[in-house]
Amino acid sequence: MKEPVLIVGLGGAGCKLALDIKNTLGHDCLLISHDARDLNYDVSKILINTSPILNPSAYLIRGVSLGARESIEEKISNYSTVLVVANLAGKSGAALAPIVSQIGKESGKSVLSFGIMPFKFEKDRIFFSGVSLKRLKANSDCTVIIDNDALLESNPDLTPIKCNEITNAALLHVVSTLKCSSLPIETSILSTSKDMPSVETSLRDSIKMLYEDASPENIKSALMYVVGGNKVPIGVLNSMVNTISGIFGDDSTRVSMSVTAGESSKVVLLTSIEGETRFDKYDPLGFIPKENVLDWDEPDASVKIDLALDQIE
Repeated sequence: MKEPVLIVGLGGAGCKLALDIKNTLGHDCLLISHDARDLNYDVSKILINTSPILNPSAYLIRGVSLGARESIEEKISNYSTVLVVANLAGKSGAALAPIVSQIGKESGKSVLSFGIMPFKFEKDRIFFSGVSLKRLKANSDCTVIIDNDALLESNPDLTPIKCNEITNAALLHVVSTLKCSSLPIETSILSTSKDMPSVETSLRDSIKMLYEDASPENIKSALMYVVGGNKVPIGVLNSMVNTISGIFGDDSTRVSMSVTAGESSKVVLLTSIEGETRFDKYDPLGFIPKENVLDWDEPDASVKIDLALDQIE
């Protein structure tokens, strides 16, 4: 991550997380959304104005955002790294993530992206989020995927709101360590657990969440953050690293650990993936190679055109 860094929040959840990251890391922040309520903060912002449409589609939001391209380019021009935070379950996040990341890539910036995937029961959002994620990964030097649905499947007693809180806290923890650690230039999956009295139990739940998204043979490296690990015996920490190494079973898989202070115990896993994840199945046509797709260069969008046509009886 090269200085200076601009944190770009897309949509409601993305804007809130971008502000939290700004307060943690101290970098500049840019908020972009089609909803003015998401931009009610004293930072740099861009409103994607879809008026007079009351409930615009994601395709329309994306189409209107193309008119703000010059403004986005101007905002990011003075930065070396663009950190994109998008909730791909929301309309604004999924619509804008491919556009903003593409602008960053074409401007020669280092693009780090964090994409939050929808719950499985949000069936109307799965396809669009999968296509947006595919383009976000193509435009980013590194993409970290956070899957709320995997956490919910591992902990069916949790509410969707609590799942969001847990995964957002894990994301903030990883981002806050970027100054003293590095992310692999690949696709990574972030998995975590609830606050628990035992870090070993938390590790088990984090692995269970990871298994929902990818198979162990596709994992090439793992970074294990042990929150509250300063209170954990060294023997237990060593055992946890050995457990992770044994599960992945590939001698080339790298496992490293970061121990941080905390009131409660929790394990956050950041694993680099090569090969398929379940997100590739969100787009039924995703198996087609990019070079064989005619319309890949420009994301699908709907353009708002006002035509003054006389009504014919």
